[in-house]
Amino acid sequence: MNLSPVVIAIPMYFILMGIELLVLRFQKNPTYRLNDAITNINLGVVSQVSGVFLKVLSIGIYTFFFEKFGLFQIPNNVWTFFILFFLYDLCYYWAHRLSHEINLFWGGHVVHHSSEEYNLSVALRQSSTQTIWTFMFYLPLAVIGFDPVMLVLVSGINLLYQFWIHTEAIDRMGFLEKFMNTPSHHRVHHGRNPKYIDKNHGGTFIIFDKWFGTFQEEEERPTYGITTPVQSWNPVWVNISHYATMKEEMKMIPNLKDKMRYLFNKPGWLPEYLGGYRPVKDVGPDYKKFDTTVPLALNYYVFFQYVVLMGLTAFFLFNLGKFDWMTKVGLSTLIVWSTVSFSGIFEQKKWYHVQEILRVAVFVVANWFVLKELAPENISIVFLSIYAALSYFWLWYNYGTVKSFQKSVNQTPQNA
Repeated sequence: MNLSPVVIAIPMYFILMGIELLVLRFQKNPTYRLNDAITNINLGVVSQVSGVFLKVLSIGIYTFFFEKFGLFQIPNNVWTFFILFFLYDLCYYWAHRLSHEINLFWGGHVVHHSSEEYNLSVALRQSSTQTIWTFMFYLPLAVIGFDPVMLVLVSGINLLYQFWIHTEAIDRMGFLEKFMNTPSHHRVHHGRNPKYIDKNHGGTFIIFDKWFGTFQEEEERPTYGITTPVQSWNPVWVNISHYATMKEEMKMIPNLKDKMRYLFNKPGWLPEYLGGYRPVKDVGPDYKKFDTTVPLALNYYVFFQYVVLMGLTAFFLFNLGKFDWMTKVGLSTLIVWSTVSFSGIFEQKKWYHVQEILRVAVFVVANWFVLKELAPENISIVFLSIYAALSYFWLWYNYGTVKSFQKSVNQTPQNA
């Protein structure tokens, strides 16, 4: 079984999001949209699935440094756990801060900031490439001599702590604001207002920001998101969109020296002959959040499919050790494909209907192989038959509904 604290806590994530939904409704603060929330969770799913393969990079290299270059053999006990927890958060601060200040590294971190909402689902909006740029920041801990197993535990708890601070349901927290990262401090970090950009980088503790000059108190309510909104629900595109922009901008830069400066300077930097650094602009009065509208029945369809996908994903993550590499690659591909398919439905892509028919068929076959190890054959056949029948009926029913819906939307401006 996968004993990662982040994976074990998956059920608690959804319980807390449910509680937050109730609290926000009571506060009359609707910060959840289905398309945004599912995209947030999709990105967390894709991050966890891709992390299955990237752990070789992060944990593998950390273990190598620990075994070859470790100066001490630090024992695993309560005191060394707290010391490591503090030092890990210091390393996290610098990894996080430089992920904002180096354009190439920002490509890995921008994913987490790209939602225009702020709620607990945003905490799950994680990048699939950030580990590539940040794993080296924790190698000093390996050289000091902290055990890799202890590091995995501490990193998981550090990430779990950061889950609950992604909310507007909690206001200021008094004395804790002085040294701990809180919802108020982290709301600032997610703000795209110029005064809030690149502030409050701490994970668990806010003291590092106060020590190193990156602290900002929450004043007016932040406008959330990034200065150039990604405007897509597709989790794969959200992960690569900044790199795609970098590729296009690097084509404009004629010499290698300036190309390298572009990679490692702050996001927004260009050589002077191309206009120089592009400062962050304030949020204008015409700003509107990216949104798409689909018929309510289609939202229900996506929600139904999503619940089923979460079941497969949870089973996959909890039982990684039981799968060979071919099965891991196959199930990972199916899970990522499903998340992309849902984005196509939300964005009403022309291809969504045909490929969703194909995806459901592949999904049934894949789950047949999974369920045959867990349940009697008759039960598996009945369950998968019901799932396929519901899915295809719903798709058939929604196809006509969508056509009528699109026709009415197209006619609305003419009738207004």
